Amino acid sequence: MKLSDLQEKDIINIKDGKKIGKIIDAEIDNNGKILYLIIEEKNGFKGLFSMKGNINITFMQIKKIGTDVILIEL
Repeated sequence: MKLSDLQEKDIINIKDGKKIGKIIDAEIDNNGKILYLIIEEKNGFKGLFSMKGNINITFMQIKKIGTDVILIEL
């Protein structure tokens, strides 16, 4: 799976079912290992009017990758 494939999926927090945002980038170490994914967190009316910032998630926080969404535990 490519990073661009992951960027198309919505990120959902399984604790409360809320949409967190979309993956915008990844932090990679000098050995080529992905340290964490960077999610652009949105809030407000469908995320159009305001932005909270970015959230970094590790692969340990990813619980399931589906065809349309990625379920994470924050």
